[in-house]
This record gives sequence, C-alpha cells and structure tokens, in this order.
Amino acid sequence: MRNRLIFFLFALLFIACGTSKNATTSSDAAAELPSALLWKIEGNGLEQPSYLFGTIHLITSDDFFWPRGTLGAFESASSVVFEIDMDDMFDLSKQMALMTKAFMNDGMTLKDLYSEEDYEVVRSHFDGMGLPMFFLERLKPMFLTVFASGDVELGAGLGGGGNMKSYEMELFELSQQSEKEVEGLESIEFQMSVFDSIPYQVQADMLLETIKMADSEGDTFKQMIDMYKQQDINRMVSAMSEDEGIEGYDDLLLNNRNANWIPVMAEKMKKGPVFFAVGAGHLGGEEGVVRLLQKEGYSLEALSTAKDGTHN
Repeated sequence: MRNRLIFFLFALLFIACGTSKNATTSSDAAAELPSALLWKIEGNGLEQPSYLFGTIHLITSDDFFWPRGTLGAFESASSVVFEIDMDDMFDLSKQMALMTKAFMNDGMTLKDLYSEEDYEVVRSHFDGMGLPMFFLERLKPMFLTVFASGDVELGAGLGGGGNMKSYEMELFELSQQSEKEVEGLESIEFQMSVFDSIPYQVQADMLLETIKMADSEGDTFKQMIDMYKQQDINRMVSAMSEDEGIEGYDDLLLNNRNANWIPVMAEKMKKGPVFFAVGAGHLGGEEGVVRLLQKEGYSLEALSTAKDGTHN
C-alpha cells in the first residue's frame, strides 16, 4: 500500500516534466552536446568531481537500465541531491498536504472544462482502464496525464512486482543502504506551485491530447522511453519544448527551474562530491543544466553514451 501511495505521489510531482509530443530534430546548438545521461562536473575551484545524472521519473521494469559508470559515480559521491528531498516523500504530513493540493479549487470538475463530446472521450478512456470518473472528477487534469497513455497503471507499485520503476526511488534506496546524505534542489511546495501556475483549461487540453495520442500509433510514453534508452538529451528537450500541450510554459516548467538550480548546485558541490539526479529533460539545450554549469565555469565531461551499452 505504501509503495502505491509513493507511486501516485511521483505521478503528481513529475508529470509536467515527462510529457512530450512527437520528437523533432533538435537545434544545431543543442545538438553539440553528446547523447549522454551521466556527466562529470569538475573545475571552478572544486577539489573533487561531482556528477550529474539524467533520470526518467517512471519507466517500465523491462526497460530499466543503469548507463555505464552510473553506480560507480554514485558510490564516489558523499551526498545525493534530487529535484526534491526524497525524505519528504515519506513524511506523512507532507504526503497528506500533497494529496490535498491534487484537487481543483472552487469545486471545479473535469466536466466543467470539456464539451460534452470531449468529456465523453476522457470518461470512456479512464472507464476502459478501470478508473471511474467519480474518483477522478476533481483532480487537476495535469496529474491525470501520466495515466492517460495506459502504459502506467495507477495500481502498480515501484518495484516489488509492479510494472514500473523509478530511478529516483532506486537511487534513494541505494542512498539509504550506503547512508549517504539526501537533499533536494527545490521543495515539494514549489513544484506544486509550478503546476498551479498553469490554468486548468490548459491542463485539460493537455490531458485530452495525451488521451487521443494514446489511441494513435505514436504513443508518447514509449517515445520518451526510447529517447531515454538512446540517452538523447538533445531530442528530449526539443520534444518537450515543442509539445503543444505545454507550449508557452517552457520557462515555467524547465528554464527558470534550471537557472534556479545552478547556484544551489554550486553551493552543495563546495562541501564535497555530489551525485545530482534530475529529470533528463533538464540536461540538454542552451538553457539546460549542462550548458548553464559550463557558463558558470565548470568543466563537464560526458561519461555515458548510447554506444557504451547499458551496463554499469
């Protein structure tokens, strides 16, 4: 039961940074970065290297892999830093507060956001998944998008026989076993405020688009997993930026957060070697974490590539 709750919390927190439409060719500037999920951070006064690893927040168990060198880099770090402090995910008071914020304000329901025809599309889709609308009616549409493809099951756990895994949960468990300090780049409350900055109608349109795409050949979730396995961080950020569902919200969901993380990362690296684990969509592009760290004077070296294979 606990694993199922944690899984649902992950869905609430990370869906905005895991959605995309069909991938397109990245820009020339972004294409200059190697396709790699693991990066070594050196220079700029650091006494020891730190590491940056791009995660995919939810992935099928069959597709889960550790890029070459990842576990070795993890072991060499004295602390592990996620987008949020993972310890907070197991704080019951924060879990309850998070669940409360998953609902729309002012009695708003999904039915208020759709025409009769579009509402029927949404209702039929979730009914077919065994999720009755009376349970979903007041949830913010963005939080439902992660389940809309049908590849992610609401009842599935993160491991222990479930069909999904989370890199964050795997790394968090490794952190506990090795007694490494765990921290976050931003708070749960901040991530929730990011979602609340997107109008319900925009979220509803995004959900409807995802459902329609799930019924077509170009399934979004599978595309993201394929890009991840290819370690193509350039294509990931390009696809996310060109998603019609989040068009116009790139700064809110990605760029501003990336920029906010850089001084936090710099401060933490001064204290000792850090293993940073953030969504892979944050790594690539001119306003991605790799480029921003380079602009601050750090030297970044790609340690894993698709050609290296998938074993640590």
